[in-house]
Amino acid sequence: MKSLKLDRRDSVALYRFKKLIKELESKEGRGTELISLYIPPNKPVSDVISYLRQEYSTAANIKSKSTRKNVQDAIESAIQRLKLFDRAGPTGLVIFSGAIPQNGGAGSEKIEVYHVIPPEPINLLLYRCDSRFYLEPLKELLKERDVYGVLVIDNEEAAVAVIRGRKVVELKTFTSGVPGKHHAGGQSARRFERLREMNLNEYYKRVAAHANEIFLKYPEMKGIIIAGPGPTKEQFAEKDYLHYTFKDKIH
Repeated sequence: MKSLKLDRRDSVALYRFKKLIKELESKEGRGTELISLYIPPNKPVSDVISYLRQEYSTAANIKSKSTRKNVQDAIESAIQRLKLFDRAGPTGLVIFSGAIPQNGGAGSEKIEVYHVIPPEPINLLLYRCDSRFYLEPLKELLKERDVYGVLVIDNEEAAVAVIRGRKVVELKTFTSGVPGKHHAGGQSARRFERLREMNLNEYYKRVAAHANEIFLKYPEMKGIIIAGPGPTKEQFAEKDYLHYTFKDKIH
């Protein structure tokens, strides 16, 4: 009985994940007795169990007695593992179950069950029986992809995002609540403008605090792109609102 929950930023967990993938790659069943089950994020497990019950009934039609038993045992083991969950998590859930020969001979098979919680969402609903476990979607997650931070800002709103490869992995938006410029003249206008500048400064600080909190979680970040209309982005970048370690990463 093996399981793994992976955080990409956890080097120990990442090592274990790679090791598990390698172990699963080495498994080979007789015929099509190994089950791979991919469940997309937040899907109720009860729906998947109902589907597996149907597959269990269908497997009763398999002519080979040993294959029929092994497939049904693998399905039942997958169902029992699924009962540990109410629903798939925000990144989904993957179950591997199958009869693995222990010494190469017929009749030596032993049911092995694994579950993996992916480090990133896998939006895939798939049930497959084969002589090997289907690992391509998980192996795809191991490919190195550059990470960039993006901060888009003007005086009314802002957005902070982290992009890995082509995926947005984090996104947070803000509004400033700061009114537009006062076009009338006089002392009241100057006082209004001073208050506006103070409020903008607080808004920039608030955006930077959240950006720092998000970006610091990704030490592998290659760069940070600051964008937006007008001079706001230059003012924000030049006044060192962001953490000092990001200075050389800003584009």
